Amino acid sequence: MKHTLLVLVEDEAGVLSRISGLFARRGFNIESLAVGPAEQLGVSRLTMVVPGDRQDIEQLAKQLDKLVNILHVEDITEVPSVERELILLKVAADSETRSEILELSNIFRAKVVDIAEDSLTLEVAGDPGKMVAIVQLLTKFGIKEIARTGKIALKRESGVNTEFLKSLEANVS
Repeated sequence: MKHTLLVLVEDEAGVLSRISGLFARRGFNIESLAVGPAEQLGVSRLTMVVPGDRQDIEQLAKQLDKLVNILHVEDITEVPSVERELILLKVAADSETRSEILELSNIFRAKVVDIAEDSLTLEVAGDPGKMVAIVQLLTKFGIKEIARTGKIALKRESGVNTEFLKSLEANVS
């Protein structure tokens, strides 16, 4: 199972190196890593996606929490949260396929950020499931290049679990 970890760290040289070293020593792969400034000056927020079972991830989180410059570690995998990702896709697009690609991009609320004679570059933001869906649909046209930010996430203060609500909605339909 993939786990989403939120980690608050002090902005100090070597913090990311110590974190990645811990993961390497324990034999864990970081599938996704996004780092940026947090709401407090001098603090950064890391969002990591890590595969593993619950027990291993709990142990890893405890070890992370003991590292110097780590302020807080939390596994939000099963906590109601808002998750987003940004992706840039360069898709092969000739005069015959361009309109279909533009139609799909409108459905996914993607922005066209560059147009060339033989390609379109799209910017798509949304939940990770949306990213998988648009990549699958655009693959048939030929994806020339792809760049992804990795998942970022925050806990929902409302506590509303939208995944649970989606499953209820699906059962009613």
